[in-house]
Amino acid sequence: MASERPISLFDDDDQEIEPDGIDVVKRNVAYYFHPDVGHFHYGQLHPMKPQRLVVCNDLVVSYEMAKYMTIVESPKLEAEDIAVFHSQDYVNFLQTVTPKLALTMPDEVLRKFNIGEDCPLFAGIWDYCTLYSGGSVEGARRLNHGMNDTVINWPGGLHHAKRSEASGFCYVNDIVLGILELLKYHKRVLYIDIDIHHGDGVQEAFNNSDRVMTVSFHRFGNYFPGSGSIMDKGVGPGKYFAINVPLMAAIRDEPYVKLFESIISSVDENFNPEAIVLQCGSDSLCEDRLGQFALSFNGHARAVKYVKSLGKPLMVLGGGGYTLRNVARCWALETGVILGLRMGDEIPGTSLYSHYFTPRLLRPNLLPKMADANSAAYLQSIEQETLECLRMIRGAPSVQMQNIVGIRLDEIEQIEENERESQSTIEREVYKVSEKMEEECIVQERSKSPAAAFPPGQDPRRIGQYWGYEGSELAPPRSRSDIIEEEKYEDQDRRKNLNIPGIP
Repeated sequence: MASERPISLFDDDDQEIEPDGIDVVKRNVAYYFHPDVGHFHYGQLHPMKPQRLVVCNDLVVSYEMAKYMTIVESPKLEAEDIAVFHSQDYVNFLQTVTPKLALTMPDEVLRKFNIGEDCPLFAGIWDYCTLYSGGSVEGARRLNHGMNDTVINWPGGLHHAKRSEASGFCYVNDIVLGILELLKYHKRVLYIDIDIHHGDGVQEAFNNSDRVMTVSFHRFGNYFPGSGSIMDKGVGPGKYFAINVPLMAAIRDEPYVKLFESIISSVDENFNPEAIVLQCGSDSLCEDRLGQFALSFNGHARAVKYVKSLGKPLMVLGGGGYTLRNVARCWALETGVILGLRMGDEIPGTSLYSHYFTPRLLRPNLLPKMADANSAAYLQSIEQETLECLRMIRGAPSVQMQNIVGIRLDEIEQIEENERESQSTIEREVYKVSEKMEEECIVQERSKSPAAAFPPGQDPRRIGQYWGYEGSELAPPRSRSDIIEEEKYEDQDRRKNLNIPGIP
């Protein structure tokens, strides 16, 4: 497959990082991190690896970005802070449960809170939830009081958690908690989600509100969580305030960035948010273990850069991402983008994990494994429908229905009929393209090995069974870059063992 034309990222306004000993202009950015947040463990075979946060932070420090921003140790939330959104019985469960205690609990209790293979119980689960959520809630408070223009909390962004249950590797929805805090001081809050999975937990929380607009760009079809149709637009007062952009597999940089900037520009014009929350799930990168998009590092970061250019109070969060090296690269790069810095592509030798990256580059080329399933006509129809929807909410909040005041009953019925007809046409097209692509989206063949016994919560045949690689004996796939890196390390070890002069 021919390589894609690279998309640019840096511009003339971006500054080179100054070496040690030279004064720098500190940006009005707060960066949240806690040294313990990356030490939790979902299970050996689980694709979610909190260690990615430690590696990302190491890159941020190695590139000397810490001196350009305010570093804040993430606080731990109290139970009452989490109960602002989550139900009290669910909060009590998370606060008291341990893996050992869970063995004595009835199955219906675990099912009630959706605890299982995707959302296992692990040691320290409550501390983990309070740490990754702490940066989102306190970061929102910093924005509320004008202490910072931008806050970054890469451990946050767990967008699937529901009010009374875990979902999709997420236990506490720190995004909802952060937005609720922002609403205390801001009339309108915009939530943007570029994770490959639909931000269903956040949309569900604000589905009937006209003060929060949720915009999700995600893989659609037979793919977790299975929601996020373009015709899913919110309900009641929140009608037209939920924007879903359903995309097919393997979308490339140029069409993605073009569509993203067009839609977000219209959102900014029509909704005019007073604050923005951006979820930067890196599983939308090419070669992600569970993802099926084909975005480069530059393409993903361009979306972040565009949102920053809107000049609104901004909270930037992490999210999904299952190829650990690329998650760290992506969020370190986007930290630099937010700071307006031009970063060298060679990973500094001062990084504790520099040997871990092969090639030792911040933005290596990522190789798509399939053709782009998003036709120009499909993307155009998505864009047109979304922009029409956004025109319905101009002057928000609480005035989106004024456009039908004084219209006759027969005209209202005709409008509703046209909307139903539009819905059926677009959804037919979406599902037709989706079904066509499903067989091409399997990235690893079924294993021929016999079934093995796995500890509870660590069965790779069930973990992520709705995350795009379903199969009774199918383990989580490795990306092409991971295989290449492993082969290089094996080759280096063989050369060392030979111990022959002249052979590097």
